[in-house]
Amino acid sequence: MSTPALAIDNIEVVYHHSVQVLRGLSLVVPQGQIVALLGSNGAGKTTTLKAVSGLLPLEVGEVRAGAIRFEGERVDAVAPHLLARRGLAHVREGRHVFEDLTVDENLVAAANALIGRREKPDPGLIYEYFPQLKDRRAQRAGYLSGGEQQMLAIGRALLGKPRLMLLDEPSLGLAPLVVDDIFKIIARINREQGVAMLLVEQNAMAAFGIAQYGYIMESGRVVIDGPTEKLVKDPDVQRFYLGYGDGSEELASFRHVKHYKRRKRWLS
Repeated sequence: MSTPALAIDNIEVVYHHSVQVLRGLSLVVPQGQIVALLGSNGAGKTTTLKAVSGLLPLEVGEVRAGAIRFEGERVDAVAPHLLARRGLAHVREGRHVFEDLTVDENLVAAANALIGRREKPDPGLIYEYFPQLKDRRAQRAGYLSGGEQQMLAIGRALLGKPRLMLLDEPSLGLAPLVVDDIFKIIARINREQGVAMLLVEQNAMAAFGIAQYGYIMESGRVVIDGPTEKLVKDPDVQRFYLGYGDGSEELASFRHVKHYKRRKRWLS
């Protein structure tokens, strides 16, 4: 069995030395696969990505227990810029492009941040995946549409030819047709570049449409996980996340479902 791109082993995360957000979280992202991480607001999804990419100390957070391994090596104490240069890319929620810089300048800034990598960043690859950006390469990023800004954010991450990408809510605030385009491109990047991906997403159907495996979180823990083709058939996943309920259920989350008190697993 090959070493996974990412292995999170029983981590606990605390903010401001007192507020515990993750409580014994474990998950695995195999090489070359897309893994979806779902959960309600406040479940700890974004904190999970920040723990992996090294951003927690910037927000007075810390991993107090457990281990995070990127391609087999412990990285829970490695600085974010060093992780980026080693091939771990984080596309944060809200896009975070440089609004006063042009599309080209955003890509140049990302390339400069990746100094130290052996392979020279190739903007041409970005414009191949996102031809809309090529047509707007001289336009300031702040004047791009939300979908174009999301494309630029993904493109900046892709410049470093990452082996693992963390994607935080790529569909946030986008129209359905744009979401469909974004997810098709994400799937294409995964397929053609072989990059593993951990995808945090509120749009469960979109995430399950491209992911091979999924985890669902509640209150800082994984409550259910399995191959996506099995998760979509689970009646409780359908009820809580896929909108298949009849509206008569009073349960609010997996926390109220007794048989999920112990995490269910499926073997692929």
